[in-house]
Amino acid sequence: MDSKFFKNLEGKTGVNMNEILSLANSLQGANFQDEKTVRGVIQRVSRIANKPVSKEMEDKIVNSIVNGKEKLDFNTISKMINKK
Repeated sequence: MDSKFFKNLEGKTGVNMNEILSLANSLQGANFQDEKTVRGVIQRVSRIANKPVSKEMEDKIVNSIVNGKEKLDFNTISKMINKK
């Protein structure tokens, strides 16, 4: 992978690419029907993105993902976190 690309992305977003890659690796094979797993992912994405998630919002995201209404990926969670 192009380290210059990742350095530029880190500079623009403030997000450490090692954390993103680590998160992506941890998602492989995870059980997204398990509430505890989904909550852990949401909390980790929130921390990485430096975007606090209220308990109410976390509950909505978990419910949506566990019940199959949404797929679990960084983009989906990011959009849900950023909704006003």
